[in-house]
Amino acid sequence: MEAETWTNEVLLTGRLSTAPHERELPSGDVMVQLRVVVPRPRTASKRVRVDTIDVACWTARTRRSALRLEAGTPVQVTGALRRRFFRAGAAAVSRYEVEASTVTKVASA
Repeated sequence: MEAETWTNEVLLTGRLSTAPHERELPSGDVMVQLRVVVPRPRTASKRVRVDTIDVACWTARTRRSALRLEAGTPVQVTGALRRRFFRAGAAAVSRYEVEASTVTKVASA
């Protein structure tokens, strides 16, 4: 398989669980974090299950788009899945998040 055929593309359509918030990292970089809730298909048990996915907005454009949104807003996010490493006290930890390329408000169904 050629490397040109590999892909890391994410498309999420869901709603914001909380209002996006801006963070300044110790490096001085600024980012906006948001959390998108996406319902899973219903099963025979009728229980509603969701996936809650962390999204990081690093570019000025995606940060501006995200900061215009409120909790509960239906959104569509495109981007790539990233694994980010950081320190939490003395421990090195990691987490997966979507690095947003676009963040768009969508009409409610």
